[in-house]
Amino acid sequence: MRVELYRRMARIRRFEERTAQLYRDGEIPGFVHVSIGQEAVAVGACSVLTGRDIITSTHRGHGHVLAKGGDMGRMFAELLGRADGSCRGRGGSMHIADLDAGVFGANGIVGAGLPIATGAAMAMRLRGTSDVAVAFFGDGAVSQGAFHEAVNLAAVKDLPIVFLCENNHFAEFSDATVIRELPLAERARGYGIAYAHADGNDVEAVARVMAAQVARARSGAGPVLVEAETYRARGHYEGDQQRYRTPEDLAAREANDPLAILAARIRADGDGDLLAKIADEVEREVETAIAFARAAPEPGAETLQEYVYSPVGHRPPLPVPADVQATPAIKTSRAIRAALEDELATDPSVFLAGIDVAAGGNVFGLTRGLHERFPGRLIDTPISETAIMGLGVGAAMSGLRPVVELMYIDFIGVCLDQLMNQAAKMRFMTGGAVQVPLTVRTQFGAGRSSGSQHSQSLEVLLAAIPGLKVVMPGTPADAYGLLRAAVRDPNPVIVIENRLLYEVSGDAPDRSEALELGRAHVVREGSDVTVVSYSRMAQVCLAAARELAGRGIECEVVDLRTIAPLDYQTIIASLAKTSRLLIAHEAITDFGVGAEISAHVGEHAFELLDAPIKRVGAARMPPPYAPNLERLWLPDQAAVVRAVEQLVAY
Repeated sequence: MRVELYRRMARIRRFEERTAQLYRDGEIPGFVHVSIGQEAVAVGACSVLTGRDIITSTHRGHGHVLAKGGDMGRMFAELLGRADGSCRGRGGSMHIADLDAGVFGANGIVGAGLPIATGAAMAMRLRGTSDVAVAFFGDGAVSQGAFHEAVNLAAVKDLPIVFLCENNHFAEFSDATVIRELPLAERARGYGIAYAHADGNDVEAVARVMAAQVARARSGAGPVLVEAETYRARGHYEGDQQRYRTPEDLAAREANDPLAILAARIRADGDGDLLAKIADEVEREVETAIAFARAAPEPGAETLQEYVYSPVGHRPPLPVPADVQATPAIKTSRAIRAALEDELATDPSVFLAGIDVAAGGNVFGLTRGLHERFPGRLIDTPISETAIMGLGVGAAMSGLRPVVELMYIDFIGVCLDQLMNQAAKMRFMTGGAVQVPLTVRTQFGAGRSSGSQHSQSLEVLLAAIPGLKVVMPGTPADAYGLLRAAVRDPNPVIVIENRLLYEVSGDAPDRSEALELGRAHVVREGSDVTVVSYSRMAQVCLAAARELAGRGIECEVVDLRTIAPLDYQTIIASLAKTSRLLIAHEAITDFGVGAEISAHVGEHAFELLDAPIKRVGAARMPPPYAPNLERLWLPDQAAVVRAVEQLVAY
């Protein structure tokens, strides 16, 4: 085994040396961070893992992927940006992944892989397997909130995960003297989890420690924090002149070389003649892999927009639980609960997670009673939005269909990385190798003096991110149909509900039908003005249309239902009938959905317009608290009526 461990480290060392040369020669574009000097941690840790175990990596991830079984030729092809790369040229060095080898990806965001690994561990727990997740991270990541949230969540839920810190005592260019370096053993004690230390330059020591801790995690003993102190022989990235390192630090390079340490033991065993043989074999393997990569084609221009979204495919009728009772009308809150209940009842891969969603039944009572009916599948989490979203990403990548709750959309800034840089981009960055069927439920709504941090309409922040879908229902039937469609969609979908609609009643949904995401609905036909809206404002516009009909003005009201992707076809088809367009939403007018629709119509259907496009929205300011100011700020039925009358009079 000693010789095999050396072989695995030698493969990583030579891969990284040639990677540095290829980068220097201009063959590798982008950033490159090599792991020379840290090979013992990757090899020692992965030597005790199975093919079913999952790892997440860092921006310095080549060694982790190789140690876990990644294909070297496809890795070099990925670094060169070729179509035959492990991520089809979409990931590159910082985002390299190999799902077949159980590598859920390297990550260009420091610490971002930890919540994802926690989600993978949660999936293992829910499935009842003995698999383990290992999250590699550097000592610099300990300063990230994602580290705290992931470790805390794993501790609370006793998840089968090893948090493995490759402590090289440098966070990019900064050593431990410029940060408050609390010993990791004390941090582990603070979270109430186990801690173990390994000499990260001794591959056999790492393997021994990890064997014990991985076995412990498999047994159900909960998470562990392992610290492997190692040495980063190169700079933070290739080209880093390392002016921040002292002569004494640089002189320690040879003494800490993990290959030299193990080679000395192999010679002492009398097997020194194998070292040259291994070097020759590794050299041939590496050069063969580089030749493969150089011969691989670049991605075709016709593939530019591929892998952003997973295809939805055939949409069969929904299975309906046998005990469903038909009702003539239903409140929106009950329709949402019914959708969650039906998905939990018909799909064992669905689970719910979030703050107070289980025993508490959600802050608005929407999930009340589901905890008792589906024990173990509603998961209360700490108040840790980054960890909650990461849990969803990791579990979705593992093949489950998580529905996670963000209590208020205003909190999106706390966890935006996991949605913007992880969930939305994971399929693209892996070249289509993974799906992320994640549903995020959240809510918004002004009009109840909730103030500037609980009343915002922030859908455009999410709609602007390729890879995400965003839906905003305005009726109980739509709330049901869109939510079930979201859960069954193979892509991450954000479902934004308006809390002022929760206790509003409407027609009961057809519980055998999921609505098509990305398809608007003409809720009222008319010939004079097209009025486009969504969520609660669609109902306001419908009321305005009824008022205007009494004055002889017939509005055609289009409820978008889905914000991303936008259904421009339905809008333009309506505009062809009316020649006048009004867009209304609760969000501020500037940079909103109305602005995007206006730009599209102006570019693609200008000839249909007989009047300038008008928009109705909130003023560019935070939502006010005082009721009278909030009423002035929030667009209402009277504002819609005035705008329509101005259009007709033009």
